Amino acid sequence: MSNKVTNNMNRRLFLGSTAAAVGTLATPALAQSNSTELETDITTTAHRNISSFRSLDWRPYFSSLRGGAILVDTTSRALHYWSSDQSIYKLYPSSVPMTEDLTRLGRTSIIRKVDGPSWRPTASMLKRNPEWPRYIAPGPDNPLGTHALYLSWKYYRIHGTHDTRKIGRRSSNGCIGLYNVHIQELFNLVKVGTQVLLI
Repeated sequence: MSNKVTNNMNRRLFLGSTAAAVGTLATPALAQSNSTELETDITTTAHRNISSFRSLDWRPYFSSLRGGAILVDTTSRALHYWSSDQSIYKLYPSSVPMTEDLTRLGRTSIIRKVDGPSWRPTASMLKRNPEWPRYIAPGPDNPLGTHALYLSWKYYRIHGTHDTRKIGRRSSNGCIGLYNVHIQELFNLVKVGTQVLLI
């Protein structure tokens, strides 16, 4: 067999196997998993983002839904909301802190709601990023997006973002970010006093 024929066969085999591999990789991850499956313990789910993005029951995390409840899972990068009467359940993709030292876990609550928040970086943010502005007014350049829910922990918020590339990633300086359309919806659902748990 000539080198030309052998090279053509090898080329066909390579292209065929590459196409098969690409076809497998291109299969949407959501189609491969049941996104409505109810999990009772989030710690047993896989640590990959999309495989952990599933509906959850509130009971393992809260003793009651009085005032409503928000669960933020920093592993799956998802925010869960339950209304106090259990008639509303929402699941949103989120951004989470970039590093473990910026991540705060535990129980807190919503203490303030702001439509059109302004933003000032903290001293530690400016130390890491001295080129950042000292103040950004509400608007399209504001890193808090269109709405912000202030937590009882100083400097920590659940807020929107105009930079949609951040959602689903470790990309924040400590806050939890949502798409603007999602934070607007959540903003209208929650009340001051809503309980929040970050895990």
